[in-house]
Amino acid sequence: MGQEIQKVFADHTLCLSVDVDGEWCNDTPQVIVDFSSRTAFPRTIELCREHGAALVIGTTAITKEDVDHLRSLGQDVPVIQSFNFSVGVNVLKMILREFSSYLSDWDLEIVEVHHNRKKDAPSGTALLLKEATGRNCPTHSLRMGGVPGDHSVFFSNEGEVLELTHRALSRTVFALGALRAAQFAVTAEPGFYAFEEVIACAPKKSSS
Repeated sequence: MGQEIQKVFADHTLCLSVDVDGEWCNDTPQVIVDFSSRTAFPRTIELCREHGAALVIGTTAITKEDVDHLRSLGQDVPVIQSFNFSVGVNVLKMILREFSSYLSDWDLEIVEVHHNRKKDAPSGTALLLKEATGRNCPTHSLRMGGVPGDHSVFFSNEGEVLELTHRALSRTVFALGALRAAQFAVTAEPGFYAFEEVIACAPKKSSS
């Protein structure tokens, strides 16, 4: 993801980098983008406070306590947090929140597939989708090959099946979402934002 983010942000200046080999900084960043691991989380918070930088964070497996720290940081700088920066997944989440109640008497299960190096199961995205349905449904995780991320939500009764599926074809979609969130963060007021709030602020196309 770090490589994908650098490709997508190629028109912007990289002035801060942190990885397992250390860190370097040659200017003051406006936005820090973190898609690493929870072990880097405390340092990320420190760097945002040190530079007064906004934060776009897609780190998975963070805890409720971590989210509380992000909300606290959001009192001073814009913070955009999501377990998935795909536009499609976030629209799917909105659809589930809006319409799942119409299928409350149907069976419901979620299946997610990711590459075999993904550490958490179920994925943070699957948990977000589950939360959006408002139900405590079974969630199934498959770890295979190099799949960037597939999520399917199944509703079924005795006579029909409704399947809602999102498939990420490459990790680039998450990097593009991070860029969109960073562009939002540059002009946003301090606060704690979900990525769907960034999507909702997208300019509407003219009907003329």
